[in-house]
Amino acid sequence: MSGTDGASTATAGAGTVDRLRAELRDGDAGLVALVMAGIYVLFTIFAVLGPSQGVGGVVAVLQRVTFWTALYAMLVLALNLHWGYAGLFNIGVAGFMAVGVYTFAAITAPTGGNPPGLGLPLWVGVVGGMAMAAVAGAVISLPALRLRADYLAIVTVAFSEIVRLSLLSTTFQQFTLFANVPFLPEVPLGSGAGRGINIPINPTIPVKSLFYTNPTNPASGSRTALGEAVISAFGAVGVRETVVVSLAYTAVLLAFVALFYWLLRRIGNSPFGRVLKAIREDELVANSLGKDTRLFKVKVFMVGCALMGLGGILWETQKGFTDPTSTTFLPIQTFYIFIALMIGGAGSNTGSVLGGALFASLLFLGPQQVAGIFTKYFVGGDAPSTFAAALGPVGSLDFGPLFAYTVQNVPSLRFVLVGVVLIVLMQRRPTGLLGHRKEVAASVDLAKRGGRPGGEGARPAADGGGLDDGDEPTDERADRSDRGESDE
Repeated sequence: MSGTDGASTATAGAGTVDRLRAELRDGDAGLVALVMAGIYVLFTIFAVLGPSQGVGGVVAVLQRVTFWTALYAMLVLALNLHWGYAGLFNIGVAGFMAVGVYTFAAITAPTGGNPPGLGLPLWVGVVGGMAMAAVAGAVISLPALRLRADYLAIVTVAFSEIVRLSLLSTTFQQFTLFANVPFLPEVPLGSGAGRGINIPINPTIPVKSLFYTNPTNPASGSRTALGEAVISAFGAVGVRETVVVSLAYTAVLLAFVALFYWLLRRIGNSPFGRVLKAIREDELVANSLGKDTRLFKVKVFMVGCALMGLGGILWETQKGFTDPTSTTFLPIQTFYIFIALMIGGAGSNTGSVLGGALFASLLFLGPQQVAGIFTKYFVGGDAPSTFAAALGPVGSLDFGPLFAYTVQNVPSLRFVLVGVVLIVLMQRRPTGLLGHRKEVAASVDLAKRGGRPGGEGARPAADGGGLDDGDEPTDERADRSDRGESDE
């Protein structure tokens, strides 16, 4: 019996390995792996040519690329649930991120802090931040989803700015929740206004606890046995200690990207997801088929906003501090996320991941790496501080100051590069790299049921089963039975 069980386990394991190989070779996982391999090769060249030194410099550059890729991939996947699946034009992503981050901060910040918080555990803050972002999405969706297209976009971006400006207001710098309510305790809270708010308990703490005995303040404690072994091993090849810890946190972010991808894939293949796609294509038709499209849109808006809140928590709180002036909460961040979705292709989860990777690497980090290379080899001395000062020596055919000024401002020219990319996409590939991919409408691929009559394999039966060559369909057997004929 044990031998049979072992053989079954081995067969199942071999089948799993074969499926993984097929997915890597022919499926979306292989496509993502191929694109990321190309990005890593390119940035390895950038690191070798740039100011980074040795293996440690290369690892630091690749860690940074992976970190930003994971962050953008998560938020692009969340936006794809709104725009790609349901056709909801939400450009208030930064606002829902801010709601999640500040709710998390208020729940986990110490009670004696400035501003004070509730001092609750990390996981409570994560759940609370996601729940509050979902509630904010529901509140906005109830009146806003009666609007369409550009009008919905105006409402969501207005909400995003209202949240950001409210967090900047001194009115909410420190306040008392449930003040003057006799049957509820007074709870002091605050946003810190322009001074921001400290977040000592943040998602990096569980990661740091693998390496340090005092993860909240590593300098005051010592390394754990695992931390000593890992940090020493990486240090032997020149990788800094901070990069090692960042690599571990980046691995956590990649796990969340996989979780987001799995969740959206499950939603997309479910009856709920098929209704969302019907709403995206023609809401009137979906309504005529008896679907309450408003309820579906409210539900998907809440789920997407909860994921945006979680993405914001993993992004912003890992620094241990946040304030409303952070670029994470500016409208430009929503613009970046939408561009990444447009690059990958709306409606495709794999395209969302690829769009986040290509935007984070080539458009966000790439210009900085190129500027570092040009500065190292071609620019000597200080660059002019103004364009007029750089343009003046051109009259005497001295192009050095203009070149140095241009190289110095290459990172700022990413906006020009983004504009060029958008123009090329609209002309050559308006649906994005993987937009409008063919999808199987049924939950089971009917093409795998068997061959056609007269062909190889079993014929499909009316109930979805297979028929052998000598079998008759069920309805034909019923007709013969009604006529009193025998099967023999």
